[in-house]
Amino acid sequence: MAQRTVLFVLFDAVQSLDVTGPLEVFMGAEQHAPGTYRIRTASLDGAPVRTSSGLTLVPDQALDDPLDAHTLVVPGGQGTRTPDPALVGWLREHGPHAERLVSVCTGAILLAAAGLLDGRRATTHWAYCDKLARDHPDVEVDPDPIYVRDGHVATSAGVTSGIDLALALVEEDLGREVALGIARHLVVFLRRPGNQAQFSAQLAAQTAQREPLRDVQRWITEHPDADLTVESLATRASLSPRHFARAFQTETGMTPGRYVDRVRLEHARRLLEDTSDGVEEISRASGYGTPEAMRRAFVRALGAAPAEYRRRFRPAPAR
Repeated sequence: MAQRTVLFVLFDAVQSLDVTGPLEVFMGAEQHAPGTYRIRTASLDGAPVRTSSGLTLVPDQALDDPLDAHTLVVPGGQGTRTPDPALVGWLREHGPHAERLVSVCTGAILLAAAGLLDGRRATTHWAYCDKLARDHPDVEVDPDPIYVRDGHVATSAGVTSGIDLALALVEEDLGREVALGIARHLVVFLRRPGNQAQFSAQLAAQTAQREPLRDVQRWITEHPDADLTVESLATRASLSPRHFARAFQTETGMTPGRYVDRVRLEHARRLLEDTSDGVEEISRASGYGTPEAMRRAFVRALGAAPAEYRRRFRPAPAR
């Protein structure tokens, strides 16, 4: 395959992990398959930039230096709050020429300011989705997924989701085995599907203040196939069922039943994405008991039966 140039746009107050996370993925692919990617970083004038965490990044070149970028990556960070007009102008002029246009976190704000997201579906960090939708009404903002792909434009949510998106792009280019090797090296999941919510079940709920309730949260996550009725969980927390249910909702922001539903759904989705286990086996392992019970839960939450979900979101082989 022809070598693809991946260009990372740098600016003052950029989020360092928005740059280095995806960059490590593409660099890992290049090390695995030399000649696959040429990775470059550039700022407007080629001068070093200071990240929002205080690190200094020294770019390879200036943005106006000749370079035919296949994949243009625009990270986010505090520097997107008041976008540099010169940077927005550069993106407006050069962004349409990239074969793949990618943003990480609030980098979507820069793409939107340059008019590159008009008429497209996009996402960004959950804390800035309302702002993106309010400031750019021509953009269809989806606050839930960790990344969204609309044609040749791909936008990702907060910080680490840039790694997920980069892994998906490498998998598309080079296949699952290469992406898996990179994920193992970085000690991350091979790929969370783009439609996965920005919050996992554990992150969507607040962490309980009291240790017995935190222990119950951990138990649910580690044992989705166990007896997770309120009565059983209350016994584990040494509380009455009524006291437990009230305390759990007060401290986590959701009922025990809702938390269990989210954990089981997330567990089943991962097994469908990452294993070849049958639906019946997955339904038991995830605590649904029967394929029909799991099918109802999937249709209610995701609008798709488990088999259809697997067909749509299990990683595809390399082209």
